[in-house]
Amino acid sequence: MAEARRLAHVERIPIRWGDMDAMGHVNNTVYFRYMEQARIGWFEALVPEAEAWQSTGIVIVNASCNYKRPISYPGTVDVRLHVGAPGGTSVATFYELRVDKDPVPYADGAAVVVFVNMKTQKPARIPDGIRVRLLEAKNLKLEVLPK
Repeated sequence: MAEARRLAHVERIPIRWGDMDAMGHVNNTVYFRYMEQARIGWFEALVPEAEAWQSTGIVIVNASCNYKRPISYPGTVDVRLHVGAPGGTSVATFYELRVDKDPVPYADGAAVVVFVNMKTQKPARIPDGIRVRLLEAKNLKLEVLPK
């Protein structure tokens, strides 16, 4: 069964020499860092500057990564972040990691993002203005991807 997802953000990240491990390819933990950087870029574009990390923040409650091909230096990773339908306090995010515009992903992953009140550090209902932006995904096409 497929779930509707919207392309919400693309982050371009240069591969650093230090991202590689003794095997000569990007260490598996760095894939999670690439997804994290895309998630932070998306969040900061989504949430008004006066709110981001002041009154509204995000945490992840789970994360996964499927490694398909090794990434190695040099190059640039394009992390495509897709979002699912928002729930009360959370939204599912999905990632594709591609290198140097290669159309075949090197990895894909997912993370459930929970919005939090920065003062209480407790889950908070997604603010209405942000929810509208999550549902709009202006200028972004709706993609239906297999689960």
